[in-house]
Amino acid sequence: MSAWEGFLDAIENILSNPMRAFLTMLGVIIGVFSVVTLVSIGEGAKAYVTDQFAGLGTNVLIITPGASQTSGGPPMITNGTRPLTFEDSQVIRRTCPSVEFVAPVVLATASIKHENKLRDQSMVVGTTHEHQMVRNIYAEFGSFLPPSVSQGNKRVCALGRNVIKDLFPAGENPLGQYVRIGGSRFRVIGIMEEKGFSLGFDIDGIVWIPLQAAMELFDQNELFEMLIRARPGQIDQARDQIRRLIKSRHDDYEDFTITSQAQMIESFASILNVLTYALAGIAAISLLVGGIGIMNIMLVTVGEKTREIGIRKAVGASRQDILRQFLVESLTVSGLGGLIGVGMGVGLSLLLNYFVPDLPVLIRPWTIIVSFSFALSVGLFFGVYPAKKAADLDPIDALRYE
Repeated sequence: MSAWEGFLDAIENILSNPMRAFLTMLGVIIGVFSVVTLVSIGEGAKAYVTDQFAGLGTNVLIITPGASQTSGGPPMITNGTRPLTFEDSQVIRRTCPSVEFVAPVVLATASIKHENKLRDQSMVVGTTHEHQMVRNIYAEFGSFLPPSVSQGNKRVCALGRNVIKDLFPAGENPLGQYVRIGGSRFRVIGIMEEKGFSLGFDIDGIVWIPLQAAMELFDQNELFEMLIRARPGQIDQARDQIRRLIKSRHDDYEDFTITSQAQMIESFASILNVLTYALAGIAAISLLVGGIGIMNIMLVTVGEKTREIGIRKAVGASRQDILRQFLVESLTVSGLGGLIGVGMGVGLSLLLNYFVPDLPVLIRPWTIIVSFSFALSVGLFFGVYPAKKAADLDPIDALRYE
């Protein structure tokens, strides 16, 4: 019997008892379906994180006060830690050729008021004109913060879209009007483009004001962080130049941390990979359970076809012919289960993406190939013992079997 004939024989057996065949394939179907769905969600989450970081600028370095005590750990600020200052950012801007833009940042929360409307606990970012180039956030109407450093104490601001919705009536133009930030009057000069949420932060709920004005308003003389955009292809050189420069200004003590967005993306991706593949591994246990079901049914099939095996051997079928027949049937059952599982997994992933757009789902071809190949491998592995048992039957004993 050729492999093709064995396949046709397997299909005939499945059609003759479809309920038994379906229950046999159920474990494989559930396993493949779960793996495809979970891995697609995990891959979608990784792509989402990468896109979110890319939307906030590329080639970005983030400098924060305090040294990381462990690789990838948070900065640890001690009494001996020197703060980052506006002067540090200016020196970096002047002396580091690999640096394209520098945006010093002061961060605080304050109430924002316009006439009788109040928006409490809004995030206020004090920074410079170059922040928009570093973070890829631009004013859609009006202008961003003053381009000249000397104008850093001007009482002007740029508002995110959600701030405008909360403070101004629909259709009213905020440009040129005044708002109170923490009790001080600021003139609105810019309306920022809509960005939505990014990595859990409401970008449209931010108010931007000049750096010196923020320092005066919140009584701060040190920076929360510095955002650096390196020139294309020079991010490593920029990191080394900045590290040497700030160390020289801090008595050769590295009491600061330089993190690249690429490192942050890798960290998020590693965490998501562990979670995704751990869940997929748990789901794949269903495939092993399905394989045991396939072996059980194949052993039953061997018993049902004992006389047929005896007749085939009596008329000249070799041991390899019998072995091939049952292996092909086992592979057919697991393969059909794998195909159904892949179809269900892809279908559910597409439905999730359609009905829940906020849930990132990305179906990669390798996910389908690996899942289906694993299903076939399970069928092959658990089909060997029944096939070998059938092939080893003595034709005389098989013909006598009732």
